[in-house]
Amino acid sequence: MSDSRVPNSSSGQGSGGRRRSWAELLAGRVKRQKYNPERAQKLKESAVHLLRSRQDLSALLLEVEGVQCKKLCLSNLIDCGSSEAHANHSSSFIGSALQDQASRLGVPVGILSATMVASGVGQICVAPVDPSHPVLLTVEQRKKLSSLLEIAQYLLAHNMFSRLSFCQELWKIQNSLLLEAVWHLHVQSIVSLQELLESHPDMRAVGAWLFRNLCCLCEQIEASCQHDDVARAMLSDFVQMFVLRGFQKNSDLRRTVEPEKVSQVAVDVLQRMLIFALEALAAGVQEESSTHKTLRCWFSVFSGHTLGSVISTDSQKRFFGQTLTQILTHSPVLKASDAVRMQREWSFARTHPLLTALYRRLFVMLSAEELVGHLQQVLETQEVNWQRVLSFVSALVVCVPEAQQLLKDWVAHLMAQAFESCQMDNMVTAFLVVRQAALEGPSAFQSYADWFKVHILHPPLVPSRYRSLLTDYISLAKTRLADLKVSIENMGLYEDLSSAGDIAEPHSQALQDVEKAIMVFEHTGKIPVTVMEASIFRRPYYMSHFLPALLTPRVLPKVPDSRVAFIESLKSADKIPLSLYSAYCQACTAAGAKPEVISAQVAVISERLRDALGHSEDDISVEIAKIQLSIDAPRLEPREHTAVDLLLTSFCQNLMTASSVAPPERQGPWATLFVRTMCGRVLPAVLTRLCQLLCHQGPSLSAPHILGLGALAVHLGESRSVLPEVDVGPPAATVGLPVPELFKSLLTCRTRDSLLFCLKFCVAAISYSLCKFPSQSLGILCSCLSSGLIKKFQFLVLRLFPEARQPLSQEDTASLSWRPLYLPSADWHRAALSLWTHRTFQELLKGEDAQLTYQDWLHLELEIGPEADVLSDTERQDFQQWAIHERFLPEPSASGGCDGDLEAACTILVNTLLDFHQSSRSYGRSENSDLFFGGHRGNECIISRLQEMAADLELQQDPSASPGHSPSKGHFLYGIFHRRLQGLISGWGVAASLQRQRELLMYKRILLRLPSSVLCGSSFQAQQPITARCEQFFHLVNSEMRNICSHRGALTQDITAHFFRGLLNASLRSRDPSLMVDLMLAECQTKCPLILTSALLWWPSLEPVLLCQWRRRCQSPLPRELQRLQEGRQFASDFLSPDATPQAPNPAWLSAAALYFAIQQVGEENVRTQLKKLDCEREELLVFLFFFSLMGLLSSHLTPNSTLGPLKALEVCAAVLECLEKRKIPWLALFQLAESDTRLGCLLLRVAPDQHTRLLPFAFYSLLSNFHEDAAMREEAFLCVAVDMYLKLVQLFVAGDTSTVSPPAGRSLELKGQGDPVDLITKARLFLLQLIPRCPKKNFSHVTKLLADRADCDPEVSTALRSRQQAAPDTDLCQEPRLF
Repeated sequence: MSDSRVPNSSSGQGSGGRRRSWAELLAGRVKRQKYNPERAQKLKESAVHLLRSRQDLSALLLEVEGVQCKKLCLSNLIDCGSSEAHANHSSSFIGSALQDQASRLGVPVGILSATMVASGVGQICVAPVDPSHPVLLTVEQRKKLSSLLEIAQYLLAHNMFSRLSFCQELWKIQNSLLLEAVWHLHVQSIVSLQELLESHPDMRAVGAWLFRNLCCLCEQIEASCQHDDVARAMLSDFVQMFVLRGFQKNSDLRRTVEPEKVSQVAVDVLQRMLIFALEALAAGVQEESSTHKTLRCWFSVFSGHTLGSVISTDSQKRFFGQTLTQILTHSPVLKASDAVRMQREWSFARTHPLLTALYRRLFVMLSAEELVGHLQQVLETQEVNWQRVLSFVSALVVCVPEAQQLLKDWVAHLMAQAFESCQMDNMVTAFLVVRQAALEGPSAFQSYADWFKVHILHPPLVPSRYRSLLTDYISLAKTRLADLKVSIENMGLYEDLSSAGDIAEPHSQALQDVEKAIMVFEHTGKIPVTVMEASIFRRPYYMSHFLPALLTPRVLPKVPDSRVAFIESLKSADKIPLSLYSAYCQACTAAGAKPEVISAQVAVISERLRDALGHSEDDISVEIAKIQLSIDAPRLEPREHTAVDLLLTSFCQNLMTASSVAPPERQGPWATLFVRTMCGRVLPAVLTRLCQLLCHQGPSLSAPHILGLGALAVHLGESRSVLPEVDVGPPAATVGLPVPELFKSLLTCRTRDSLLFCLKFCVAAISYSLCKFPSQSLGILCSCLSSGLIKKFQFLVLRLFPEARQPLSQEDTASLSWRPLYLPSADWHRAALSLWTHRTFQELLKGEDAQLTYQDWLHLELEIGPEADVLSDTERQDFQQWAIHERFLPEPSASGGCDGDLEAACTILVNTLLDFHQSSRSYGRSENSDLFFGGHRGNECIISRLQEMAADLELQQDPSASPGHSPSKGHFLYGIFHRRLQGLISGWGVAASLQRQRELLMYKRILLRLPSSVLCGSSFQAQQPITARCEQFFHLVNSEMRNICSHRGALTQDITAHFFRGLLNASLRSRDPSLMVDLMLAECQTKCPLILTSALLWWPSLEPVLLCQWRRRCQSPLPRELQRLQEGRQFASDFLSPDATPQAPNPAWLSAAALYFAIQQVGEENVRTQLKKLDCEREELLVFLFFFSLMGLLSSHLTPNSTLGPLKALEVCAAVLECLEKRKIPWLALFQLAESDTRLGCLLLRVAPDQHTRLLPFAFYSLLSNFHEDAAMREEAFLCVAVDMYLKLVQLFVAGDTSTVSPPAGRSLELKGQGDPVDLITKARLFLLQLIPRCPKKNFSHVTKLLADRADCDPEVSTALRSRQQAAPDTDLCQEPRLF
């Protein structure tokens, strides 16, 4: 219509032939005609029609207005590259211009603007398109469209845009319209997809258009196009809209057109896409073809991720249900007979991967019940595509294990309906479904033959008129089973047909039937119906297999058991032939005489074993008091190794042979007698070999070995009273263990393999004991089993089998059979769960010793390394959270729980973690033990649980109290730390120090992983800035961390930063944060000065963090006390500058500490030069600096890798001492510090570690060559201090404490003789002997006190002191030799 012309009346020539404009024509008509409302309305409609029929909108506007409307040229408005696009035309200008033109034209501005924008969209879409992206815009097109849509959004916001007109105009250019342009209109809220679809006149046409574009879009996404993110967002939005509108139960579109139209289009498009996919799959789509890519992309939308959270679950399920129906019913061309012939080709492995992928996505959204129910409904109501139905069945049983039983139940229902109502279709369906499911193997579904057996052995109840049909069916089924070479004559009475494979030996199945029948008889007191029916209808099996298994000869118990009662009941019911019963009784009588024979054979074995091991008669008679066993490195002599292996192998083989004939309780005493041969001199060798096998080779043992060794453990426990204790080394306890408890130490749970082996061994041992002693009391059972073994079994079952975590009901109690365990295909999983639900075992767990406590669980969980765990990280987290919050937290403390007390749970966890860390079990797990707790990353998982509980605990606190503690007692963690530290050995011994250091490092790591509020509280009060937690933390720092966790006179960086973060967090919650920080740090100066010196050391890395944290909440400068730290650090930096002469800020000790830390960074050759400036500093600062230098000197000897070497440290001390003596500043008080000294001692003793203050005598005499002669004579206290330091140095040397400062081998030359305690004592002694005669008598006033209890340290020095004290004053002291 671009060539349409204006009507003649509008384009006629005026007088003179001049062509008049549109406005002039309209003006003339207005002058000639009076106003008529009807004419005005008609004119407006005509103008609208003209606008809609004319596509060249720019030319039309140019006709309306000349120069002004040239600026509205549409190509300029949408041309992002044009300088006029945004420079000259704002949206408001464009809107104003459109309003003017609409007024002149007499049409609504909304229609005019809608037509203009639609025309613009059309121009953009018809621009050159990238042929590889037929539905996507180019970058240039996208920019132009963005500019146009900005204008449209303005118009829309100011009610100058008609959505309906725009949609109608847009569909006129449908063939050139790009899908991405439509999507942008939707996401930028110009018009929604629903509005566009509602406005289209032809629903089928728009559905076809969308289908074609979606196919192209899917293909482009799989082709990894440049704009992949845009394409995927488009696909997701379209699919969401289609599902939302097509499958929403209560539509609420509220549009002017019926909402059914949108629903119709949505469903139509989704059906077209699915039909296209199904037909392509049926035709055989080629790998990586364009169609294959399209299908792969489209099937990916069947996920909750694509559909997003905007669609309700019900809508999604209706969509998936409809999709499944369409899959199963599309193109039903095959008959049931065809399906029988071809269904082997439709197994899961042979189904097209794209179709199986689609099935799996359906399985995610629909439950097993919904899937099976939908399949049932479709098969009952519609014609189906058998290929897809059966391939769906295969995928269902393979991918959804929960559906397997549902499928069996449905098939059974179909069969029952077929027999009850003679519905052959149901039977055909059942056959096809079962045959298909059976194709996937026994792990997915029982075999086809087994399914037939079920209906023969347990036929359904059918009306009498259909009995003939059932009889025919059973006959045919037997024939079919014969074809399959399966016999039902040897089938067991209680055979589990759902298990994989058939049981090879009927005799083995008969043993199981006997045990099951006896168990039923125990519960009911009557002969089981199954046995009665078998005696009549299955007499060959009953006579040939069941009765022989029941009547196996044994030693009859003194008190008749349930087996005896069952046999007597069968005999009374005439179900046992008399001849067979008589033979059984005679055989049992003969079996009673066998123990003597067995004892004689065992005696022969014992004698030959003694000869093989070279033991004499005297060795045999010697009683072993205690067995020494090394678990880490068990060793045997070759002869012992061979003999014990033969012994253990024989035991295992005999057990397997005996178990194939009779269960453990009917095997007689052979095992007990056999084990007694091991309880003499051979026992140490047996236990050593067991240690090798279980502790070091366990996962490689076969099932017979595991069963045999498990039974051996039980019989060793049976003989516990006559066996000696075992003394084992690490990693077990150092106290003696009873032999049964040894197995707890031999079975480790650290890796996947060791976990599974430990489970098998526990199952074997516990099952054997329960089967061997079924009528014994629980106390006897506990004596035969290690309580640790029972606890480990509980731990492993709960950890490995989520189903065991559910509470057991009365119906859950399972029977226990020893027989399945010794079969080649032993199912340990099933055996473990069977034992777990066994009634006797559950009774056993009620005993106090057998209960798995919270502490036991934590110890076992800590042993497992996550990198070798059988559980994934997510599974381990889920299990740990379940165990803590659902198992142990609500349990009463009497049962090993926490009484619901979260703080108690945290306390037990922390104590257990620390105990494990200190125990030898945590050693040797990692080369770098600093990385993880105890060198073992498993602790990190438990720490995460502690963090979670600590957070919950804070939320539970009274809002008026600080989180994690009550106001009176502080945080519970510090109470734990205090109690544990009290229990540690005190002293300066190496072992005690290392143990204490290891413990404190754990405390620090725990504190670092908990919120910083644990250190200083969550809020401060001006009246009491030091909270209870602050007091506790300060006490921990002053009493413990100062000695262990300090570094160069400061705490480590991590704990320092953690404290200051907590300080700012708590202060920022108060009304005056600056005041709170100042009050808190002012208190630190007296109560915990080490915090401040630590902040000075780490200030370069600490300052940015604190600044950021402060400025995020406060606009004010840093608090004054933090500024002091800044100033102290700045003073130290300026002091070491060449030309600067800064003044030290107060307090002097902080400035001294900052200067000392800065001096450490100065080169050794520049120390003297830099320290010359000290002559100008205050006396107080010099004294403090001298003390910190002394601490640095000691640290350089105590820490070989210290940044400040001994020579440089000595040089710093000497320079400061020189300055002190030059200015005659007293300094001797630093070597006589006491807590009572409020000026120096109270402060400095809380900064220096105790070890450093004890070694001050070493530092004193290290400076011997730097003492000034005049100072030694002038200072009255010098002699007393020098003597005191000498006597203490000698005491340190005698106690061996100076070894910590002794230079290592090879460093003596490097240190130029410095640091050798012997050499130092020698020089000090000589110095005193020369000094004593020269000192005036007034200097000897305290000699008696000094020598009290220490005169024997050096008799010669003591004698010289006493002699000089008693002598007359010497006036000629100048004749004495010079000291220096």
